[in-house]
This record gives sequence, C-alpha cells and structure tokens, in this order.
Amino acid sequence: MAGFKTHVTVSSALGVVYGGAALTLYDVPLPTCVMAGGLCGVSGMFPDLDSGPGIPLRESVAFAAAVVPMLLIDRFKRMGMSHESMVLAGGTIYLAIRFGLAWALKHYTVHRGMFHSLPTAVIFSQLAFLLCSSGGLSIRFFEAGAVLIGFLSHLILDEIWSIEWKGVLPGLKSSAGTAFKMWGPSGWSNVLTYLILCATTTVTLNDPIWATTGAEGREAHQIAASLLDQFRR
Repeated sequence: MAGFKTHVTVSSALGVVYGGAALTLYDVPLPTCVMAGGLCGVSGMFPDLDSGPGIPLRESVAFAAAVVPMLLIDRFKRMGMSHESMVLAGGTIYLAIRFGLAWALKHYTVHRGMFHSLPTAVIFSQLAFLLCSSGGLSIRFFEAGAVLIGFLSHLILDEIWSIEWKGVLPGLKSSAGTAFKMWGPSGWSNVLTYLILCATTTVTLNDPIWATTGAEGREAHQIAASLLDQFRR
C-alpha cells in the first residue's frame, strides 16, 4: 500500500490545485482557498486513523483537537454563548478529541476496516460541511468537497498500490478491494458505520442553512427536523 508520505504529498498537491482553481476561476476569497487546500491535504491521512499508534493518528487527532473548537465559534455565537462558555466548550471538545477519541481509535479500530470505505468518506465530508459553518452554502460545499477529495485520494492510491506486475501482466495483491469499498467483513462495524452515516446525513439536512435555499431545501430541512424529533422522543 502507499506510504504516509505518498498519501500526504498527493492530497496536499490536490489541495493546492483545488484551492488555486477556486481562487483563479471563481474568485473565492484567498483565506477560504487556503483553508480548503489545507483540509484536503490533512484529510489524506484520515483513512489511516485505524492504523493504530503512529503518525497519521497522532497528527490527525492533534489537528482535529486544535481546529474543531475554532470552527465551532460561529455556532457558539449563534447559540448565544458567553465568551467564558465558549472557552470552556472549546477546551472540553479539545480534551474529548485529543484523549477520548484518540483512545477509542487505538483500541476499537482495525486497519483497512471501515475507515477505508466510501461511506466513511461521505461521513467526513458531511462533518466538514457541519463544522465549516461560517460561509454560505456554496462555500460550505467547497470546503466539504476538499475533505472528500483528500479522503478519496487515499483510497484510490491504496487500490493503485494493490496492483503488482508479474512479468508483463498485472496482478492483484491480497489487499485489492479493501480500501475502495461499501462494506467490510465485520458486521458490527458495518452497522455502526451506516448508523453514523444516517446520523450525519440527518443532522446535515437539518442544518438551518437549507431553509434559505428554496422550496426543495426547506422541504429537506423539514424532513430532517421531523426525523430528529422522532429520535429524541
């Protein structure tokens, strides 16, 4: 399979192209383009969060713990939280990701499990859509797309690296098909992944921004809101 440096190099290069194209072709603000490019580069490590202790897990968790609280500032403000409450919430989220999430990933994931799958790629892109809430709908799609591209680049590289040449004919290693998949061999991890996907999809559709995007957006928002209400009951 492709190594850490290969994954990060490719996803970072894609991030530069992605952000640069948005800047030059669509006049997207430079800070937004830089952020999207960075998200694309970092997301190239995300599938390897299931690889146990090592650089991908350590760096990805540290990055998420530092950045996620900052991305939530706008949501905190809309919730009417005081400055002190936002600081406490941000610190709590940092500790939960830096230590709680890191511990869970080390002990309850298996390499080349469902972290290497298309449903998880969608989950991460939806999380980016929810976290990057300061811009309009097009900007949020832009930033979520950056995460999706970086994540998929990792899966595609792993599948490319599963091809080996035997003389003049190509062959497949035993790892072929284990990255770019819809489900894995573990039943409980499949169920958990799709439950999380359903949850993130529902929360994404329930985001207030959809109520400002026309009749179809408002309808999706209402359906998601009703699903959340039923779940809470």
